[in-house]
Amino acid sequence: MISMYGAGIPPILQSLAAVVAVLGKGAAHAQARKIDPSVLIGSRLFPDQFALGKQIQVMSDLAKLGGAKLSGVDAPKMPDTETTFAELQARLEATAAYLRALTPAQIDGTEDKAITMKLGGTETTFTGQSFLLNFIMPNVYFHATTAYAILRHNGVVLGKRDYIGALPT
Repeated sequence: MISMYGAGIPPILQSLAAVVAVLGKGAAHAQARKIDPSVLIGSRLFPDQFALGKQIQVMSDLAKLGGAKLSGVDAPKMPDTETTFAELQARLEATAAYLRALTPAQIDGTEDKAITMKLGGTETTFTGQSFLLNFIMPNVYFHATTAYAILRHNGVVLGKRDYIGALPT
């Protein structure tokens, strides 16, 4: 049986690290093509979706939210002021550092923990397991995928391996 910690923290860390690397490729692409990096950071797939920079901020916030709600350990506050690839990468690295500081003992056993939050103005209550598997994980992956797609759409050479990142050993 997989633990709550094992089901959530390592996969989120893998995704955060992969997106840090993808952002690095985005920065290199902008430099090589003499594109103002703010153009890529402000790019979006469609007008009603968040731009790349906001996708990264939301991914970070969701990863932190998952760790905080399950562990009861406050997540670091981040003011959403990142405007460069390096700042976005640093944000994801700080998010990963917060998650790495959490222990299995702080997360495991939270399967049935009641987690209540407002979603779209409606109060929703999850079990810890549902919160992790049906809310946090899909949302983290959604924003990681969208960030990848924005950069790929803008010509950054990326493949599936870039999205998946380093596989655990």
